[in-house]
Amino acid sequence: MCAWSGIAGIVGLLAVCGCASSSGTGARPLSHTVKDINGQDVDLTKYRGKVVMVVNVASKCGFTPQYAALELIYEKYKDRGFMILGFPSNDFLWQEPGTNEEIKIFCSTKYNVTFDMFAKVSVRGKDASPLYKDLTSKKINGPFGGAIKWNFTKFLVARDGAVVARFNPATKPDDPEIIRAIDDELLNGGIQLLPVTARRSMLRCGRLPQDTG
Repeated sequence: MCAWSGIAGIVGLLAVCGCASSSGTGARPLSHTVKDINGQDVDLTKYRGKVVMVVNVASKCGFTPQYAALELIYEKYKDRGFMILGFPSNDFLWQEPGTNEEIKIFCSTKYNVTFDMFAKVSVRGKDASPLYKDLTSKKINGPFGGAIKWNFTKFLVARDGAVVARFNPATKPDDPEIIRAIDDELLNGGIQLLPVTARRSMLRCGRLPQDTG
């Protein structure tokens, strides 16, 4: 009988200890220091070793109900090392006019948001925050760069800190494409750090494709 449960525990431990995998070809945005929703400095390097979704949000947008799906996938995957970083922005038709405190209250009371929220920033143009300048730079972020077109644009960051996917605002957080990408990063990012013997055991269990053993 294969000891999958023990191996799964090792994968979970990797998510906690902050180890990193080697996937990804985009920018490495987790090098910035930003303000959280309470005005405190947060060094984003603390998220390295996690699978992270970075999303610009707004309270008065047609996509605002995506907060509910964001919270659902966060609750589903957080114990496996998945984080969501929400960055309010008022860049698009002034759809985030409130103060940080008002945004915080809205998110917690309307959508029971528990994932990490940050202070309001600009995500486009010359006033874009350094984080979003990296995310939108085609030179730095390769195929995932380009201007933010609207609220709820989503970037997926692998355990090694590199952007590996970008999803447009209309793609819901629980869309199968996004769920598949999250699952892949959570699984593969941890598996590549396992000892060879553990990966071979998973291969025998039929948990891995042949070329990862």
